Amino acid sequence: MVRILIADDHPLFAEALRVTLATDPRLKVVGVARDGHEAVELAQTLKPNVTLMDIAMPVMDGFEATRKLRELDPDALVLMLTGSNSPLDIDRARQAGAAGYVTKDRIGLDLVAAIRNLVAR
Repeated sequence: MVRILIADDHPLFAEALRVTLATDPRLKVVGVARDGHEAVELAQTLKPNVTLMDIAMPVMDGFEATRKLRELDPDALVLMLTGSNSPLDIDRARQAGAAGYVTKDRIGLDLVAAIRNLVAR
């Protein structure tokens, strides 16, 4: 069972992610964070296998939250989810320590496969 933490400040989008992931019995959403700071706190408590991290969030953006998660746990797997496919954002995600990057328009097609690929490494 792959334990997943969702970090996204849009409740409807986070719920859509939860519903999408529930279609695969190998995946379990263990928590939802509304901002990067909450994501870091919940990751320490819930110990997810993968954190799905939005880039643009209040309090602490996804880049900084990813950096902090990786400082606290160098083995943490973070998959960035964003509406942006900007090369700058992709580079910033890699520099922050993200293990992967999926644009929100590709979630229905690529998200489950991206999660399974991350944990299979």
